[in-house]
Amino acid sequence: MVDLGVSLGDIYRARKRIQGIAFNTPLIESDAASRTSGTKVYMKLENTQQTGSFKIRGAANKMLSLSQGERPAGVITVSSGNHGKANAYVARMLNIPAVIGLGVKVPENKVRSIREYGAEALIVGDSYEETLEHAEAVRVERGLTYINPFDDPYIIAGQGTVALEILERNPDIDTFVVPLSGGGLASGVAVAAKSIDPHIRIIGVSQEGSPVMYHSLRAGKEVEMEEIPSIADALLGGIGPNNRYTFQICRSLLDETVLVSEDEIASAMAFMLEEHHQVVEGAGAVGVAALLNRRTHFGKRTAVIISGGSLDTSLLVQIAQKHILKKEPTK
Repeated sequence: MVDLGVSLGDIYRARKRIQGIAFNTPLIESDAASRTSGTKVYMKLENTQQTGSFKIRGAANKMLSLSQGERPAGVITVSSGNHGKANAYVARMLNIPAVIGLGVKVPENKVRSIREYGAEALIVGDSYEETLEHAEAVRVERGLTYINPFDDPYIIAGQGTVALEILERNPDIDTFVVPLSGGGLASGVAVAAKSIDPHIRIIGVSQEGSPVMYHSLRAGKEVEMEEIPSIADALLGGIGPNNRYTFQICRSLLDETVLVSEDEIASAMAFMLEEHHQVVEGAGAVGVAALLNRRTHFGKRTAVIISGGSLDTSLLVQIAQKHILKKEPTK
C-alpha cells in the first residue's frame, strides 16, 4: 500500500495505547436491517462509548502521545460536539487543561457535556472555518497544543482501531459502511481494513446538505461549502485548510461515497430506537440510512459503524412521534 502517513502498525500501536480509556464496543447482528438491505448487517455500537461516540479513540491516542512538556500547557481543538466531548473527557483523565472551540450551531446538550467534563467551551463562529480561526488565535496567545479533529495521524490511527475490533470479531466482513465528514474515521477504518484485506470495500456516507468531503473527492481538490443545518450535525464542517492526510487517504482507499436525505436519516434513527433500543444521533445513523434505502450494492457481510449517540432528548421524542408512533397499525 502507498505510504499515506498512517500504517496498520500505527493502528495496532494506538489500540495498545488507548486500552483502559476506549471500550471494545459491541458488534451486533441486525436481522431487521439484513432483511431490508439484502446483506447480512453487523452494527458496531460506538454510541455506547463512555463519551457517546468513537471520537474518544482518536482523542486518547493523540493526547497520550503528547510530551511531558506539552501536557501542562494544555490543548485546544475545534469540534461540532463529539470530538470536543472526547477531548474534554480524556484531558480530565490525564489532568491536561483543555479548551474546546465550538460553533454557535452546536447543540446545547453537547456544550453542556463538555463543560461538565471540566473543559473550557469557546463558543464562536457560524462555521467550522470561523471557529478554527478564533481557536488559532487563542492557541497562539496561550501556547496551547492544537488537536486536529480528523486530519492528524494519531487521530486517524485511533479511529482505525474500530476496524481491528470488527474484523477480529468477524473476519468474514467484506464491506464497511462508515459515516463520512472530515474523514478521520473513514481514513482509519480504510487503512486498517484494506491493509488486512485489500478486497474489503469501504463505503463512506454523508448527509445531502453540504457534504464537503463527498464533493471534494469528486472535484479532485478541497472545496468549500456553506453549512446547511442537518439532523446529522456532527458531520457538518469542511475538511480543513491545507488538508494533509484524510483527503488523500479517502481518495485512495474509499471505494464509494453516497448521500442520504434528512428524512432517511431520521427514519434510520427511529429504526435503531425501535428495533435495537439504541439511541443514535443523526451522524451515527447515516450508514443505517444507506443500508435501509439500498443506496448502493453491498457485499454478503456488511459492518456499519454506529458512530455516536449524543442526541438531545427533545429531538429524540420528535423523531419517535413522527416515525414510530404515527405508523399505520398492521392489519
